[in-house]
Amino acid sequence: MKASHLTSPPPGNERALLVGLERPEDSKWDHAESLQELGELVKSAGGEVVETMIQRRQSPTAAYYIGPGKANELALLCKQGNIGTVIFNDELSPAQSRNLEKVFERKILDRTQLILDIFAQRAKSKDGKLQIELAQLQYLLPRLTGMWTHLSRQSGGIGTRGPGETQLEVDRRRVQEKIARLSRELNEVRQQRGIQRAGRLRQHWPIASLVGYTNAGKSTLLNRMTKSEVYAADQLFATLDPTTRQFILPNKQKMLLTDTVGFLKQLPHHLIESFKATLEEVAEADLLLHVVDLSHPLYEQQMAAVQTVLEELNAWGKQMIVVFNKIDRVTNPALIEYALHKHPNSVAISAASGDGLSGLFEEIEHQVKSWRLQVKLVVPNHLTALVAELHQVGRVLDISYKGDAVTLTAHVPPQLQGKIKPFMVANDEGNLDARTSRGGKTKGTAAEPGSERAEDSRAPRDPVAHGHK
Repeated sequence: MKASHLTSPPPGNERALLVGLERPEDSKWDHAESLQELGELVKSAGGEVVETMIQRRQSPTAAYYIGPGKANELALLCKQGNIGTVIFNDELSPAQSRNLEKVFERKILDRTQLILDIFAQRAKSKDGKLQIELAQLQYLLPRLTGMWTHLSRQSGGIGTRGPGETQLEVDRRRVQEKIARLSRELNEVRQQRGIQRAGRLRQHWPIASLVGYTNAGKSTLLNRMTKSEVYAADQLFATLDPTTRQFILPNKQKMLLTDTVGFLKQLPHHLIESFKATLEEVAEADLLLHVVDLSHPLYEQQMAAVQTVLEELNAWGKQMIVVFNKIDRVTNPALIEYALHKHPNSVAISAASGDGLSGLFEEIEHQVKSWRLQVKLVVPNHLTALVAELHQVGRVLDISYKGDAVTLTAHVPPQLQGKIKPFMVANDEGNLDARTSRGGKTKGTAAEPGSERAEDSRAPRDPVAHGHK
């Protein structure tokens, strides 16, 4: 049977078998949650989970990922249960995919392919479609060798020449050319987004970005805060394309709020690379709102997964508010107290009902006010790490290079104020004072972290509606 026939979908609803491999070092709880999450991904893609099978092994096999005996057993189960798709919880190698297709005579997918399929369904904008196509081609390229096995050998080279080699090499070259073309188009998208961001910067409005695990409630919160009607659903990856909306804080401060694609554990690295044009919105934001589903039993592991992706984007370390969402689903009030106590600058809300939203607005006002300190600096050329840090976690408004020093004007977050104090110089008005670009000037030099001025002098707040200080 040809490989092209092996992957043809069955008639009717797509029924899926989920397969996981549990190693001795794996936590049974984490593994069960991972498979449950895979099942949610299948539902989000429009499939139906019929069976879930777990095999316990010391390590995956090179040929089938699972054991050959288990592969034959599951192949029989698929035939008897009219199951047309088998989905594995980890990424399969090209050889494992080919071997499993021969045994199962069914469509074989891994976690990466499933995520790519969901993204392909959700992409609506031009740049979103470009990014998905690029990620799909990058995934496909090393797997092309198995698509012409019915014609000849798997790859070119000494001792492998045959009638299928020409077609294989032509396809590989076409894919590589298309990857190069898509990369060029995405660079143009990055430039266009840069122009759009420059336009937003000229308005001098703070920019906040919603980040978090998929299905944490980011789009619902965006709708609640900005009175928008962005598509929001209780499913994984309901939002793919970034959406930016304007809203006004109670103190009349105008802000921009951007919703981004949700993160996931085991998110393929090349998918992050492809979506950097979209995720640059996170890196350029003044303030991150990390939305967390507090009702999820593994919310702390989800927070760790978000941190991993933010570190890859060089966005970790930015000013951040942790927004514990879905408190209306939390049955134990002590959990809310514990989460707020453990994580500084955090609030507890329900985006669905609006509970705690006033506390979130108050925290945003406080964070934006403390962040928008504008200073002029003269930094020696050899301190490149400090300049890079200012670009990463601050906002550089103007920069020039003269002699052995770098002169720049920047908005800096509180955690950098102590570090940059030795390099502060008088601004164009002749003042050494740090000042805010909105809401008037702040007298005196910038407050160092931990000083009396840097502390929040506001009255104690309700821990459910506001963050724990």
